[in-house]
Amino acid sequence: MGKRKTQRKNATMLDSDDDNSSVSSSSTMHSDRMSVSGTEEVELNKDSLLDEAVDNLYEKRGSTREKALASIIEAFNSNLQHEFVEKKFATLLHRCLNSLKKGSSKEISLASRTVGLLALTIGPGDKAREILEESITPVSQAFKSGYESSKIASLLECLAIITFVGGIEPEETEKSMQIMWQLVHPKLGSNVITVKASAVVITAVVSAWSFLLTTMDRWSLSPKLWLESITYLSSLLDKDDRSVRIAAGEALEVIFEMGSLEKFATEAEGSNNGSVSEGNKSKEGLLHIQGLRAKILNQVRDLSVEAGGKGSAKKDLNYQRSLFKDVLEFLQDGYCPETSMKIGGESLQTSTWSQLIQSNFLRRFLGGGFAKHMQENEFLQDVFGFTPKRNLVGGEHVSNNLKRMYKSPNSVINKARTQHLNKQRMLSEGKKIGHFAVNVGDEDS
Repeated sequence: MGKRKTQRKNATMLDSDDDNSSVSSSSTMHSDRMSVSGTEEVELNKDSLLDEAVDNLYEKRGSTREKALASIIEAFNSNLQHEFVEKKFATLLHRCLNSLKKGSSKEISLASRTVGLLALTIGPGDKAREILEESITPVSQAFKSGYESSKIASLLECLAIITFVGGIEPEETEKSMQIMWQLVHPKLGSNVITVKASAVVITAVVSAWSFLLTTMDRWSLSPKLWLESITYLSSLLDKDDRSVRIAAGEALEVIFEMGSLEKFATEAEGSNNGSVSEGNKSKEGLLHIQGLRAKILNQVRDLSVEAGGKGSAKKDLNYQRSLFKDVLEFLQDGYCPETSMKIGGESLQTSTWSQLIQSNFLRRFLGGGFAKHMQENEFLQDVFGFTPKRNLVGGEHVSNNLKRMYKSPNSVINKARTQHLNKQRMLSEGKKIGHFAVNVGDEDS
């Protein structure tokens, strides 16, 4: 497929050095004088605050647990808490799952976000699989405990993240996608109570579903499921809410990139070798697929030139036009948009729809912590093929803080290094004095 550079007005340039410059400029000289022991005290203080927050998750008062979860989220967003997670993994996970089962809507939202951050911090492996296996039932049950939109959206993000990190088999990912789909497209039955989903929930479902779809092989999902999905997404393009239309457009981007409609057309044409009735059915299926594609093409074309006045705030209108212009160009000419984001002096680039959907979803989930994670989270670096800019001291990669501590004249590291050099100089001077003394004695003799 071709590639085309594109610029979107809502693209964020994430440069952590620039972001932090205004905050840190006034304290630069002070931080340069900070000793390693002082830094260790700060880290110990942070750890003790996190320990206290985890302990507070046992409290009976819901507001206390909510406050504790909020502080844990803030800590996980600002830094990768690897050491803390190693010590408190099981405790934190099970307290969060308890909040999912028994907490208020606000507590459930905070707990689900914490579980997602826990999975991203740990990265793929046995613990990430444990998070997925232990969480999927409580998350599914929490969907049914109430229909508050913000709570449902947080649960959807959590399910998407823990599946993205911990899911290995396609069946695991498909199971999570089906749980999401049931919220807006339930299978009717005698014991199923249908509730009309809000625009916020529909947007969250489609976004989370699309995010997981980027990890799937198109051959893993059944043609029936694909057609149901595409037909439903096409219907969403006619909705009044702009956020719904945008989410549906992004989902269709991924589906078209995977070549799913072409797959159905090939299968329909290939099944013409059977009986007359089967041949007629396959022709009908092929005509349906071709008609669906033509319908979506027209919808996309209309949305790419929409005049406004329909749907949500006008600030989203330009993004919608840009998005559907890109989709239209991809459908007609096969060009994928290329995007670039600046993170800490390096560029995070995307050249496929799937990469763009993944980066957008993770940016929304991590918020201000996205740049930090991209610079330090090896799992996300592997996902996007991103190599962060690092500082070199003594031939080793170290952070800016460590570099400042190393150079600071008051740091323990630098003091030890100075003492070592002074000792070496003294030994050297002693050797020289001994050498001169021997020479003087020789001359006297």
